[in-house]
Amino acid sequence: MDMKQKSTAFLGLAFLIAIILFAQMAMYLLNIFLGPIDLFNVFNFCVSLFEKGTFAYYTVLALINSYILYSAFLICKRVFDQFVLSSSFRSKIHAMMNKEKSIELNQTFCRKKDDIVVIESEELLAFTFGFWKPIMVFSTALMQMLDSGELEAVIYHETSHQKYFHGLKVFILQIISEVLWYIPLTKWSYQNYRILVELIADEFAIHRMGSEIGLGSALLKLIKRKLNPHTNLTPAVVYFADGTVDYRLKQLINPQQTIPVKAEMESIIISLNVLMFILLLLVIA
Repeated sequence: MDMKQKSTAFLGLAFLIAIILFAQMAMYLLNIFLGPIDLFNVFNFCVSLFEKGTFAYYTVLALINSYILYSAFLICKRVFDQFVLSSSFRSKIHAMMNKEKSIELNQTFCRKKDDIVVIESEELLAFTFGFWKPIMVFSTALMQMLDSGELEAVIYHETSHQKYFHGLKVFILQIISEVLWYIPLTKWSYQNYRILVELIADEFAIHRMGSEIGLGSALLKLIKRKLNPHTNLTPAVVYFADGTVDYRLKQLINPQQTIPVKAEMESIIISLNVLMFILLLLVIA
């Protein structure tokens, strides 16, 4: 299984778990606000196991309502916070933009959509920003440090993030892992997907360049300058140099090496127990 297939598998696993549980939550809420729905719902089933009017009944009802409402609140809050952060960050990028160098770089690399933005900054920055129409952002300091071949490799790397909407997918996986924290496999999928999209982007750049020299040289220069971007600024940002550098260097040294994506046994056991419990309720119903 190659890296693209692995990344798709992680994405699919998290999405499948999320779709099942979020659909159940949505049906439960619709049942409350719009009246009875003639479809099985695991949350309604759990409540129905207890006799109405008893302490146990109201306790379970309160726990389920609290959990579902909290999950809905958390999703809405994360999306809203992301919107505010993205708007603020976009304004900051626009204020720091060097129009002349941005135009020059877009023309040099034949970017028809003018999706490369150069900002005036002493920090070494290269990242893809945005969900629906991602743009690539490079700092003037980075452009001064890299030669033409290295810069081209970094641009191709960011092009992969842009082309496959990695920022959006990472953000969705992050929300899923936070809301479904009791299923550790969702966090495992999120963490491994972040590693694999960087490796996929590197592979894309190497293929377009025809060699790993430019990309490897750029990474080594960034490491020597101790690039430490604030990756918690906004999930809409996918950085060229982040916590996956070790994996990426291993891939550059030995492209045939298999990147480990093993999950802890405890995470697997907990996740399987939760999923089996849900499936058991479906069978009983």
